[in-house]
Amino acid sequence: MRQGGRWLGGVVAVVCAVGVPTAPAGAAACSTSTGPYQRQLERHLRLVVDGRQSAQDCVAVRGFQGRQGVRPADGYAGLATYRMMLVVEAARNPNAGNKCPVRSYRVACVDLTRQLMWVQKGKRVVYKPVPVRSGRDGHETRTGWKRIYWRDRDHYSSLYDNAPMPYSQFFDGGQALHGTYGDLFAGGSHGCVNLRLADARRLWNLLRLEDAVFVYGVKPGTARSVPYVAPVPLGDPPPVTDVGPPPNPDPE
Repeated sequence: MRQGGRWLGGVVAVVCAVGVPTAPAGAAACSTSTGPYQRQLERHLRLVVDGRQSAQDCVAVRGFQGRQGVRPADGYAGLATYRMMLVVEAARNPNAGNKCPVRSYRVACVDLTRQLMWVQKGKRVVYKPVPVRSGRDGHETRTGWKRIYWRDRDHYSSLYDNAPMPYSQFFDGGQALHGTYGDLFAGGSHGCVNLRLADARRLWNLLRLEDAVFVYGVKPGTARSVPYVAPVPLGDPPPVTDVGPPPNPDPE
């Protein structure tokens, strides 16, 4: 660009068309396909709820994906985007349904139905809701009152090909809260409650041995051999009787 008879090195003039939405940095091409959770995202983003992808829908969903770190940010209303929508909706009051017991001490609440967890102390949320992945069909995460009885920062599964289980906090036999390096939104675990690595690290720094864990709900897509009965949070969780490595081969 010339100014005052001189060229300004490295400066390029760019003219943008007015009214044409620009993609956020790193975004993929905007998807024209209607995703399986189209209506839910339209409702959440206050768009016209018709269950059909439009250019406006794609831009709005892509913006949401960018804010929540969903990749690819292409505007497609898939499972990962829907799951992050549930986390956002739960952020203000994750225990609105009063399904996780309120106690004076810390309780790590694991909601299998919404596939998220948080930690509360009394009615105060001390660890905001994050997405999780629980046990798949046939390997369901066990429900009810639990306590953390053993922790291992750099654990490896003795049952599943030495799979890494960073920041493991065991709460029931071989089932643990731990981080994963894989895709959190694909499939299910062998019973453990998987978290994104950064979330598992923060949880590790918050919880301690004998802290309470309450697991409830049913993971979508799983079918139990017996009818599900919601756990009743009477009293307090049982005391820790075993300290040390899990008594059974640990799942992942």
